[in-house]
Amino acid sequence: MKPFKLNYVLFALIIIFSSCRKDKETTPDKQDITPVRKGLYVLNQGNQNNNNSTLTYYDYATKALVPDQFFTANNRGLGDTGNDAEVYGSKLYIVVDVSNTVEIVDAMTAKSIKQIPFVNGTKGRQPRYIVFDKNKAYVSSYDGTVAVIDTASLAVEQYITVGRNPEHMAIANGKLYVANSGGLSFPDYDQTVSVIDLTTKLVLKTITVTENPNSVAADQYGNVYILSIGNYADISPAMNIIDSKTDLVTKTFDNFPGNVMAINGDYAYIAGTAYDVNYNTIPVIKLFNVKTAVVERANFITDGTSLTTPYGINADPVTGEIFITDAKDYTTNGEVYCFSSGGVKKYSLTTGIDPGNVTLINK
Repeated sequence: MKPFKLNYVLFALIIIFSSCRKDKETTPDKQDITPVRKGLYVLNQGNQNNNNSTLTYYDYATKALVPDQFFTANNRGLGDTGNDAEVYGSKLYIVVDVSNTVEIVDAMTAKSIKQIPFVNGTKGRQPRYIVFDKNKAYVSSYDGTVAVIDTASLAVEQYITVGRNPEHMAIANGKLYVANSGGLSFPDYDQTVSVIDLTTKLVLKTITVTENPNSVAADQYGNVYILSIGNYADISPAMNIIDSKTDLVTKTFDNFPGNVMAINGDYAYIAGTAYDVNYNTIPVIKLFNVKTAVVERANFITDGTSLTTPYGINADPVTGEIFITDAKDYTTNGEVYCFSSGGVKKYSLTTGIDPGNVTLINK
């Protein structure tokens, strides 16, 4: 009987260890894997109501540039005013504002998988931006809602009511922060940020910030940064910092121009335009230290490279590279610049009209 018991125990141990090994192989720790970049997409908005949004693709290995990868893959246009594009899993989600669609494509090929209409009856919702959390996609729309999309079924599960004309969003401390701009209600702008609990999908709180909030980003310390445009009159652009633990505004920087931002590590990269006393446009590209809460450089670019109209900004957490798009005159092809983290230009690429968002693709 003893040998039988011993064999039984050994057999059980083998099964247990084999199971553990199998689990480890099939569910590796994603944090231990460093992504290898394959290339990048640039979403070009085009001119509103001209139905000429495009998706430029640049391949790192071949250096090939495809002016419109979406058209190449699908033999049809992307739509009118592509506003945001983000990768989640193996899919690329493209938010097309005026066409009232979210186009979901294969991230490697841009081949369409599904097109989700964003309409309420016969009225378009005007989707704006998208973020992801735990197999859910959250899409802000100008109709005052945030849609919840299941990334497995690709179905809209619900709409959460927020403030007027919501724009960018960011996630911190298990909550979604939504900038309610009121941008379609000049001069009666909104000045709130809706805070949504990502577990219950309920609005927990509404925070008052500077008028016309637009861009939102979160740092590694639990702070949420809100760039507000102001009212173009007596309220200047500003940046508010919200503590996600208390949901209170802890600091406000007045006279702080900037339209878009990206945070990587201890730095926020802020881009946009300002105006001089003669109302001439001035490019703005600032480097802000989120740990010390100070502007380290009024001009992030250190090699003298000049941009005309900074329009979008993205940071690559893998390489530390910073991508800034230049819309030029808003009517002709723009350009995307790749800078080192030290502000030195590495290369630039010609894009379509009004390049807004850069999205990185892994091998």
